[in-house]
Amino acid sequence: MYIRKQIFDGSLNESLFLWGARQTGKSTLLKAIFPDSLWFDLLLSDVFERLHKNPSQLREIVLASQSNKPVVIDEIQKIPALLNEIHWLIENQHTRFILSGSSPRRIIRSETNLLGGRALRYELYPLISAEIPDFDLIRALNNGLLPRHYLSDKPKQLISAYIGNYLREEIMAEARIRNVANFSRFLEVAAFSNGEMVNYSNIASECGVSAPTVKEYFQILEDSLTGRFLPSFQKKPKRRVIQAPKFYFFDVGIVNYLLKRGEIESGSESFGHAFEHFMYQEIFAHSNYTGLHYPLYYWRTASQLEVDLVLGDHEVAIEIKATQNAIPRHTKGLICFAEEYSVKKLLLITNDPFPRQMGSVLVLPWQVFLQRLWAGEIIS
Repeated sequence: MYIRKQIFDGSLNESLFLWGARQTGKSTLLKAIFPDSLWFDLLLSDVFERLHKNPSQLREIVLASQSNKPVVIDEIQKIPALLNEIHWLIENQHTRFILSGSSPRRIIRSETNLLGGRALRYELYPLISAEIPDFDLIRALNNGLLPRHYLSDKPKQLISAYIGNYLREEIMAEARIRNVANFSRFLEVAAFSNGEMVNYSNIASECGVSAPTVKEYFQILEDSLTGRFLPSFQKKPKRRVIQAPKFYFFDVGIVNYLLKRGEIESGSESFGHAFEHFMYQEIFAHSNYTGLHYPLYYWRTASQLEVDLVLGDHEVAIEIKATQNAIPRHTKGLICFAEEYSVKKLLLITNDPFPRQMGSVLVLPWQVFLQRLWAGEIIS
């Protein structure tokens, strides 16, 4: 079993929500951390039917258990009404609940009891390099980092089923999308925009739907934790900057399949795109798993100067290049960014074999960067 970096930093004895897309490993993680807890798996039809028909039975079962251990409810979004019972048990019995789910959308949209801040929120993402012994970058870029997919020698069948069963069917049903063809087309077009600035009008034209519909589709992906926006950095710019956000799917393997990419090999164009996506996933996970929660941005000017990632309040600026031999032109965006903002670190992440100092920019092989990131040496 992988030793995950999500350790619920700061939770102490508080109740918590653990959200994450399907197959990220939520149930496996919770069973490892809370092996002797009272457990309700709402994917089991008998458990679901019992509690769906009579949510008060949760209270009755918990009161009868007389246990001091946390109560785990898996796939809580399937029965939002349980949150009223959970609220009462937290308030009156001081019961600790661990609530996991693959999508908070139904609970948020239904204006259900969100426990009034009595449960902390955490997320579990696909695997990261630090969780995988003998991590293989090429395997990760081809297979993606959902645990089953990363380990598989034939991941395409698994990813195809995942997209069909989860991204299309389950998310569409939850969001009550009626036009299957339009949403399926949107997923493919959105994959072409992965890691790029989002232009709703262009995507709408490609999909044959309206721009407001495209915005709604993107919101559905964000609400279901299958994608997220990366905002642009706009703090008091001297240069005119692009304001449109970028968008990333939650896993590189999903994008590979939607784009019908062939085998990704070092040096190819697809390697460069997948490599940048992978690095973004790692840094985003680090921000959240460590409890630092520093914001991430990208920076781009109207004159096409760009920095891939800005961490915190312009504390660290990062450019990601798949090259094996960084040259000065790769640092141009970083240097221009540093002319506008005071930056503690300017980093160029590459496939170079050795770290190098190029003027004010530190060139780091991706392996070295990730080691330092998870060791707390990049941002704190």
